[in-house]
Amino acid sequence: MVAVLASHPVASAQSPSAAAPGSEQAIPAPAADVDEHGYRLIRDLPYTPADAEPESSPPERCRVDLYYPAGRNGFATVVWFHGGGLKSGKKSIPDGLKNRGVAVVAANYRLHPNVSSPTYVQDAAAAVAWTFDQIEKYGGDPDQVFVAGHSAGGYLTSMIGLDPSYLAAHGIQANRIAGLIPYSGHTITHFTVRAERGISKEQPIVDSMAPLYHVRSDAPPILLVTGDREMEMVGRYEENAYFWRMLKVVGHPDVTLYELDGYDHGGMADPAHALTLKFIRRIVAAR
Repeated sequence: MVAVLASHPVASAQSPSAAAPGSEQAIPAPAADVDEHGYRLIRDLPYTPADAEPESSPPERCRVDLYYPAGRNGFATVVWFHGGGLKSGKKSIPDGLKNRGVAVVAANYRLHPNVSSPTYVQDAAAAVAWTFDQIEKYGGDPDQVFVAGHSAGGYLTSMIGLDPSYLAAHGIQANRIAGLIPYSGHTITHFTVRAERGISKEQPIVDSMAPLYHVRSDAPPILLVTGDREMEMVGRYEENAYFWRMLKVVGHPDVTLYELDGYDHGGMADPAHALTLKFIRRIVAAR
């Protein structure tokens, strides 16, 4: 069951068809490295220049895996950030986004305690900037780049999409992002960022490291998804509901919130992917 808090129709969490959002005009591509569905996976592409590799973490932390439909062009791309509380986790291509007509850029980023805020967000912005700069070489449409992530990855998604300064450092306007899709992300200042300052995880704050601080009417379209409020991390649904409301208050025209009844924090990501794909199709079709 999907509960919706918005004016848009309720979307089914049924598995979608494999039809692609956007154009998929065929172009020649070698058969090697292509799976049975016509997708190629390239691992560990650096999103920082070789001479700028950070020394504060293992080099694999500033890498992405690229999964894309070979032999096609004009497809949409999802930049995906893993969860783990900004302390753990690693990049992977979500199964629910595979073979669905979109590319996925799964990004690692540096983690606490090797780094501290705002490095996590800066790394996420660098990965998105890399995608804007590089995806056309693989056939993707740089004007159809979406950003998504689960938990800590959802927090990073909202931060780089709502605070334009992070992408501006790379010469990119945050509003160029086609859509933001945070899965059960903090909208207040992240608990790991608070811990760096000696603030308890039970003490909520909203400052410049909180997506809520940066709500604005002209942000990209936003799809918010959480698990069941009684099964989620404590307060996570309520944070997102307040985020949704304040975006509406400032006049944002396209923000939707889904609560996935019966799913906890860890389990909500799989059914959320179908909602993500439907959201992408709607945005792409309107362009």
